[in-house]
Amino acid sequence: MDPEAESAPPPSSRLPWDFHPALTEERLRLCARMLANARRDALAMASYELGDDPWSVGCRAFAFGRHRLKRAAQSGDYPWLEVLDDSAHFVFVIGSNGHGVPVRFYRGAAEDPTDRTLRRQELEAEQLSLALGEVAAEGLVFRFAVETGEGGRVERVVFLALRGEERVECFWPVPLDLPAAAGGTAEQLRLIADDGYAGPARSQIGTPPLPASLPRRPSASVAQRRQTTLF
Repeated sequence: MDPEAESAPPPSSRLPWDFHPALTEERLRLCARMLANARRDALAMASYELGDDPWSVGCRAFAFGRHRLKRAAQSGDYPWLEVLDDSAHFVFVIGSNGHGVPVRFYRGAAEDPTDRTLRRQELEAEQLSLALGEVAAEGLVFRFAVETGEGGRVERVVFLALRGEERVECFWPVPLDLPAAAGGTAEQLRLIADDGYAGPARSQIGTPPLPASLPRRPSASVAQRRQTTLF
């Protein structure tokens, strides 16, 4: 068998909105941008000389992603976004009127979800049955896979519908770029526009200085500070 064929994304003919009308492209793009922003901020704030490593940055990225989604849901600006489970298992809902679709997110390869990723929470299963009906919801989960590459940076975010360990019913890489302008030129997406948060560059203003016994990090250049505001 062709090695490239083995690593190719599994074929899928269904799109997210084929499962439920609440799963629109606009909503999925917004949620994906918030998750990408969360990891961007975690990387920007990492202090490796003080002990940060990929594990601690990953924990922070998860916490930041959860917080961004919670804050957006609480803002009232997105009535279709709710938090179902605020625990470490974090489940949020896309949709309204009690019939929205429960979704979770994880960092890792979209083609290779782990058993932990596939595990359904009780509240999640109940909510999915309300949204789709018991038969359609049997064994089904919806996930955002945040895939990372060199330096832990986000390479893409994929929306998945998975049924059991083997069956992939939807594999949809979420577009994170702005549509091409009328003149045909594309712009790089300013991800900070998702929920009004300007990123760590502003939030760290006024942070108490490090103790004299610890080395200070060099001040970021203008180019570096600008880079932290872009995906």
